[in-house]
Parts: sequence; structure tokens; C-alpha cells
Amino acid sequence: MKNTKFILASIFSILFIGMLTSFTAVENSKYKCMIQMKNYTGEGAYVVISLINNQGEYQQTLYVQGNDDEWYSDITEWWKFHGKRRPDIDAITGETISGGERKISIIEIPNDKIDAGYKIRFETAVEDQEYYTDDVEFELTSQSVKSKVEGKGFIRYIRMIPQK
Repeated sequence: MKNTKFILASIFSILFIGMLTSFTAVENSKYKCMIQMKNYTGEGAYVVISLINNQGEYQQTLYVQGNDDEWYSDITEWWKFHGKRRPDIDAITGETISGGERKISIIEIPNDKIDAGYKIRFETAVEDQEYYTDDVEFELTSQSVKSKVEGKGFIRYIRMIPQK
């Protein structure tokens, strides 16, 4: 009898914990993000895409274009957030993007951040040239994740397209 009660209690506990974790898991949606660079001369640009909260603070790195970590400190605002420890940034992919080039990547955005006061920021830095903290920055809304946004620095524009 005691074993039956223990087994039933264990099963109930496992089911309850499973239900809790299924309700608290935040789903992400994938977006195709095309970055079109302006025509400029010089080295390729490092591009960091970050999720920013409504106080202007970094929440998450969504994507890093440029894989030589020697130059990450040139992306100064992002570097201040992550510092030298950079715990498991898994958003790092591929090489830098040169002047006039375009790059299409898939980024994942947490669904609970859309229409919730968050922003997406694209920072760019080119060796021996300028650094743009907010080359592109926009409110993260259900409309903006389907839009084209002009850049202020090395980025000519970005275009976001939801993936099904």
C-alpha cells in the first residue's frame, strides 16, 4: 500500500513539474535577416545584433558577424556588457561583411519580447574606421520584424522576414 502511494505521488510530482516547465518555457521565432552594407573601402565590418530592454540595457546577443575575438573590444558598448568573460555566446557565426556586400542570416527572437518595449540594435565596427553603437536600432514590434530599416553607419539597410 505504501509503495502504491509513493509511486502515485512520484508520478503526480513528475507530471506537475512537467506542466510547470512547459508553461514557463519561452518560445523563439526565427527571422531571416538581410544586412546590406554601404559601399565603403577598408576591412570588413563586425556586426552585433542585440536585444535591448526598455531601459536601454543589453539583454541578449542575438547574432555576431565576425569570428576573430581579438576585435570584439572595438564594439565598445557590447563589449562593456559582455566583457572578457563572454559566457558561451553561441550567436557567433562567419566572417565580417565588407563594403557593398550583403549577408542573409537567421536570427531567433524570444516571442515574449515582441510588442513588449524591447528594441533590436545593430552595432558595427570596422578596423581603423568608425564604430556605430546604433547603426540600426528599432522597436521590436510585430510590424517591425517584417520591415526594412535604414542604417546610419556602415549598414545601408536591414530587412527582416519572419520564417514559417
